[in-house]
This record gives sequence, structure tokens and C-alpha cells, in this order.
Amino acid sequence: MLTRTPIPSDDPARVNLLDPAVHRDHDLSALWRRLRAGAPVWRHPPAGAAPGFWVLSKHGDVMAAYRDAERFRSMSGNMLGTLTRGGDSAGGRMLVVTDGRRHTSLRRLMQTGFGPRVLGVVGDYVERATAGVVAAAVERGECDFAEDVASVIPLAAICELLDVPVADRPRILGLTRSALETEHGEQQSLESRLAQSEILLYYTRLAAERRDSPGADAVSLLATGLVEDRPLTAEEVVLNCYNLIIGGDETARLSMTTGLLALIEHEGEWDRLVSGEAGVPQAVEEILRWTTPAIHVGRVAATDVPIRGTTIPAGDIVTMWNVSANRDEDVFDRPDELILDRSPNRHITFGHGPHFCLGAHLAKVELRAMLTTLRESVAAVVPSGPVRWLSSNFLNGVESLPVVLKPKAREAA
Repeated sequence: MLTRTPIPSDDPARVNLLDPAVHRDHDLSALWRRLRAGAPVWRHPPAGAAPGFWVLSKHGDVMAAYRDAERFRSMSGNMLGTLTRGGDSAGGRMLVVTDGRRHTSLRRLMQTGFGPRVLGVVGDYVERATAGVVAAAVERGECDFAEDVASVIPLAAICELLDVPVADRPRILGLTRSALETEHGEQQSLESRLAQSEILLYYTRLAAERRDSPGADAVSLLATGLVEDRPLTAEEVVLNCYNLIIGGDETARLSMTTGLLALIEHEGEWDRLVSGEAGVPQAVEEILRWTTPAIHVGRVAATDVPIRGTTIPAGDIVTMWNVSANRDEDVFDRPDELILDRSPNRHITFGHGPHFCLGAHLAKVELRAMLTTLRESVAAVVPSGPVRWLSSNFLNGVESLPVVLKPKAREAA
């Protein structure tokens, strides 16, 4: 089984956090411990053409920065890939890279699509879909859990949330998976770019249809709603649909796959889950903390900001490292251990404050359905090939996990 090798922590400046391969190939736990202890507000040096940026590694500092949307702005982008290249072209039009009153108004509109009634229907669908996908994987015996299970469930749920017509779903699911393959990777393939273009065109047409005949789905809300007393443009509707697809897929998919790897590597915790000693709701929270799919989130300082005696100048890039904050010794007891019934569990996997992830509840529904189904139908999970980690400085997780799912023996009637 492929595991990531520890990286030396004696000199943080020797580690290029912009390099996707660093995160793919190495366990950075020692580096984060060193920064939390000795340099919680650290200036990462420039790397090639990319400017330097500030690194916040303590849970409390990361939380405070998330809350302070006035001094830490999102308009220029929310990840290093766009921030270090001059900004995000969707700034001010897509929810995650919008600030101030416009962000508040757009978020209020989009939250309607994640209300209890909608999520109740989607949740029922997720449970049925998960049971079917896992049953098929168990029947085959060997599968790539990332490809055959974890990549299917979240995208199916998003299609349900957006009310994509059933006849269109196989094609849209295929295109979306192709488009997402290199969304945060080092180089986007031609196939991925073409798939992305087709998806944007599809949702442009769907939004036009929903303007004329709206429903209760998220596309209809965006197509017919008002933000700061004006309707969204067609481009704004499509950008936010695409944002929902990306956000709805990544956290759940990566936490499912990397969470299963964690359970394989911690047999005692798998046994506690199967026996019921560790409950599924708490296990969901701990797997979200342990896996932390979004490694960092970026902002730009709108003014000079003092933190722990260091002043971050206005205009500088500031990064909040969730992957470090979720292992902060000041907040979590035995943070480097997987403890499925951990309580309390103040992880910040979904961020915090005004930009707290809209799809957090849906991601938990999906992860809960997966854990429940595995506990009920799978006796053991056996690795059957090398694990491949994602190459990204923004997303953390496993993109290939070959396993054999051994079914539980059926009880005699």
C-alpha cells in the first residue's frame, strides 16, 4: 500500500507548499506541528513567478480569519492557484469569490435550495443510491472504491439537487467526472476542457428552460431569483451551478475514499464502527476532520491586519490551512489519532463564518449513508492494489483505492 513519506520539518522555507507533488507524496504533519509551535503566522517565500504569501496554521487564527470577511476578502480568489496568478475571473459573480452585501444576498438566495424539504428528498435519494452502488461493488468483489463508489454518489446527489432530467443524467455524470479530473491539478487535459465547456453549455440551456418554467430546484432559484434587487445574468447562473457541482462533489468524494483508507489502516476503529460501539454521526465528523479535503482556503488582506504580533500588510495573500488547524493540539486531544467517537469535535473542514460551506449538510448525509451501508453489508475491506493520492495543493485525498469488499454472511431465515 502506498503511504506518503514524512517530510523534514527543520526548515519550513525548504518546503514549497505551492507544489502539488509535495502534498501528493508527503505527510506534512511534522511541518505543521513545527509551524503551530514556533511560527503560527509564517511568510512563505516566493516560488518562481508566484509571490510570497502568509500561512496561518493555528485553529484559533484560522477561525478568526474565516469570521473576518471585512479584512480578509474573497473577491480575488479562494485558493493559491488563482490568487498567485493574479485573481479569479469569477470574482463578484460566483458565491465563493464574492464579498459584502452581494455575497449575503446571493447566499440567501442559494440557501433556499438547501432547505429541509429539499434536502429531505435528496437525502432519501442518496440513501437508495448508496445502497445500490455499494451492493454492486460488493457483488463484483474487487473495485476501485474511488472510481466505482465515491465518485458516483455525490454527483448523483447534485443531479437530484439541480433536478437534472433523468434521461440526461448518465451523459452529465460522465461529462462532470471528466471535467473534474484535473480541476485542481497541474495541467488540464483537452478532454477535460471540452467536458467543462459542454457542461457550461448544458446548464445555460437548462437555466433558460427554468426561467420559463421554474421548479423548486437550485437551477430554478438562480435563474429566477433576485440578488441586490436584480436578476442574475445567464453567466452568473451557470458559474454558480458549476460551483455547486464542484463543491458538492469534492468534499464528499474525497472524504469517502480517504475515510475508507483510514478505516483500513485503523482496524480497531472499523471494528468499533461495525459493532456499533462508535456511532455513525460521530464517525462522520471524525472522518471529516481526519481527511480534511480542502487543504487550505485563501484570502487577500483588505487592510493591515495584526495577528500574534505580526502585521500582515494590505494586499497580501493570506492562507488558512485547514489541514493543520484540524490537528491543533490546543483544540483536539490526541489529534493524530483517528477516534471515531471523538467529542467534542470542532473541526473546520467546511470553513467557518460567512463563507461556511452551503453543502456541508448534504456532504454529511452522503458520508453517513456510505458508512451505514458499509457497516450493514460489508464484513471486511481488503486492499487489492496501490493507493494513489491526488496531486493538488488545494485538495487532499485519495483518487484511487483498489479494494475487495467482502460481504457479510446472510442470516438464515
